Amino acid sequence: MEEFYINSDGCRLHAKIDRPEGFTKGPLCILIHGFTGHMGEPHIIAAQKAINEAGTAVLRVEMYGHGKSDGEFKDHTLYKWVTNALAVVQYAKKLNWATDLYLSGHSQGGLLTMLVGGMCADDLKAIVPLSPAWMIPEIARSGELLGQHYDPKHIPEKLEFNGAELSGDYIRVAQTIHVEDEIARYEGPVCIIHGDDDETVPFSYAEKAAVLYKNAVLVPIKGDDHCFTRHLNEMTAAVKDFFVRQLG
Repeated sequence: MEEFYINSDGCRLHAKIDRPEGFTKGPLCILIHGFTGHMGEPHIIAAQKAINEAGTAVLRVEMYGHGKSDGEFKDHTLYKWVTNALAVVQYAKKLNWATDLYLSGHSQGGLLTMLVGGMCADDLKAIVPLSPAWMIPEIARSGELLGQHYDPKHIPEKLEFNGAELSGDYIRVAQTIHVEDEIARYEGPVCIIHGDDDETVPFSYAEKAAVLYKNAVLVPIKGDDHCFTRHLNEMTAAVKDFFVRQLG
């Protein structure tokens, strides 16, 4: 395992690379956590290990305001995360040992995967959104976010939840994003893995995304929640199977 930082317009992003045993050259998957998350969460580590077991190296990166990366959580926005992810893709493309590139992310990281998938369609062999929270822009426009209601035309300066604070800029940015545009731009393989008992991101959004993509498979994890705490082994089996088939 290698630990280092990637520069994103002056913002240092905490990163780690894990390679399969005996790996010298081959495919690489960028793996990104979700909202309030970090690279050391059980479901992120489990996904990383599953991808490694399939013969693919993994680059885990923490986005702006999360984990050990620069920035304050309250100041992060989807624009900042997109800028971060684009910098990570550019970093990965320059690694002389990395061949095919993949992108995967959980929750808000899954939304990011869908956005950057469309933006970098030529660079990514496949994308793997895990419980993707791609409803965020839609609900931000509706006037409800994190269980709080507001006038969508008059954004509050901040939202408070679970003892944390989030700038109103998060809402302003989210309202401008239309994920369907980037879904339409990505024509490569897509594997969406989602618990069908997810109370954070309704499973119906995974079903809708699977229909909108040109080349997608949806793997439901029966009875599981947002972070796959009930059937983590089934999520990792689905991840590993997808990457094994990609390499086959």
